[in-house]
Amino acid sequence: MITQPKLLVIDDEPQIQRALQTILKKHNYQVSIAATGEEGLTLAAIEKPDIIILDLGLPDINGIIVCERLREWTQTPIIVLSVRDSERDKVMALDKGADDYLVKPFSIEELLARVRVSMRHALHLQGHREPVYHFHGLDIDLSRYYVAKNGIEVKFTATEFKLLAFLVANAGRVLTHQTILKQVWGMEYMDNIEYLRVFISQLRKKIEENPKEPNFILSEPGIGYRFCIID
Repeated sequence: MITQPKLLVIDDEPQIQRALQTILKKHNYQVSIAATGEEGLTLAAIEKPDIIILDLGLPDINGIIVCERLREWTQTPIIVLSVRDSERDKVMALDKGADDYLVKPFSIEELLARVRVSMRHALHLQGHREPVYHFHGLDIDLSRYYVAKNGIEVKFTATEFKLLAFLVANAGRVLTHQTILKQVWGMEYMDNIEYLRVFISQLRKKIEENPKEPNFILSEPGIGYRFCIID
């Protein structure tokens, strides 16, 4: 028997609670509901969900703080749902540990797609995925420093491969410019966004069929990049 993935929804709006519970259960997810940040933190510790869906505007604790507190002890993927649509709010949530950000109102199809991506990320964190990644004609073996496009090996500089490896290891997540720069180059490079753009352009030329219309390395305007897992 296949175990249903467990989702925890932390949101105080009854309408959102009912809608998410109905939709997600229909698609074979187990759903728990928390109406406050404290309740959400407690349920996350007790139930150990596969994915957490988190609203920022909670009645007791700011959702950003909930995100920070969760990241003190778990790497469970967090999808933020919020009416706040400014780049500043999105970047702050992602920098504090959120994996994805959806603005209310959102389409059901988009939410389900983001949940599927987060489930893949959750399985990767649990060690259920092989170290070799296969993405529609692109094969990446991080342990062997090997990449092939349509069966032909592609060569990278050490920095290019380090950047690609970080994006792939976080496939499906929205990564801010600052997060990428810090992890790949170090703290002193965190403001060099143009530097990052140059390297992203180089990667796209090597792995994309059409670098001007990328399928793998997608831009999140004003925020950062996402390595896309193609269904």
